[in-house]
Amino acid sequence: MYFFQDLFLPPQRSTVAADTDALFGFVHATSFIFLVLIVAAIVGFSIIYRRRSEHDSTPVITHNAKLEITWSVIPFILVMIVFGWGFRGYLNLRTAPPDAYEVRAIGKSWLWEFHYDNGTVSVGELHVPVDRPVKLVMNSTDVIHSFYVPDYRIKRDVLPGRYSSVWFEATETGESIVFCTEYCGTAHSDMMAKVVVHEEEEFNTWLATANVQDSNLPPAELGAELVVRNACATCHSSDGSELQGPTFAGLFGKTETMEDGTTVTVDENYIRSSILRPNEQIVAGYQPVMPPYEGTLNDNQINAIIEYIKTLD
Repeated sequence: MYFFQDLFLPPQRSTVAADTDALFGFVHATSFIFLVLIVAAIVGFSIIYRRRSEHDSTPVITHNAKLEITWSVIPFILVMIVFGWGFRGYLNLRTAPPDAYEVRAIGKSWLWEFHYDNGTVSVGELHVPVDRPVKLVMNSTDVIHSFYVPDYRIKRDVLPGRYSSVWFEATETGESIVFCTEYCGTAHSDMMAKVVVHEEEEFNTWLATANVQDSNLPPAELGAELVVRNACATCHSSDGSELQGPTFAGLFGKTETMEDGTTVTVDENYIRSSILRPNEQIVAGYQPVMPPYEGTLNDNQINAIIEYIKTLD
């Protein structure tokens, strides 16, 4: 049993995963049984009713009420079982326990951003405690995204201009991958994150120290880490190669031509403005797809990114 489960499905790491997998197994087992019965009937009837001579003819058949009722009632019962089972799971996933820990999740092209109750913000990593319900209140700043964690069997569309929610309770510590399952543009396939599940005490420690854990790093080194952590490297290379946005290599001090024909010298003020409000000034030849980082990065983090860009000749 566990062999086939591991073969077809990811590991079960939430309280709702087992029930979802049971429904999945029921649908596939029922389908397999009917496949065998139908193939057997086709083969059997082909042998029994094959044409034996030129004088054989098909008998006149009107109808069989019992047979017609049977093949209508049995599929109806099976469909209603699947509907009821699935609807129960749907309602369960839409009704978070009252004691659930709430996290704000924001989808942006192309990253996931998470806001916690003490003001901590993490990008690309959702940190949660084990054996405790967690409710995600989600929205998008640009286009439709979809938050999907295969290990937890949860999936929910994330929409611009409105909120959606989903909840889960992780049953073991470790990491699980988050995917965006709604096509959202050029770097859609790179829009991944991970759920990091801690023991309760370890989670509380992380939450209390997350805002200050970068203070010991030199600015340029911290900036390099922030570029990766905030998915800047998805669109901006550091080696001169072309991606969705201008490369960071040799950027500082360069004169850029904007799409309106004006020119701008890349200095600290320009980089800061481009991080906080990136679509106010668009470099010619590029699309206005970068999400704003206002409220995500603080001044020290922005300064660190600027110092890192300065080191890239």
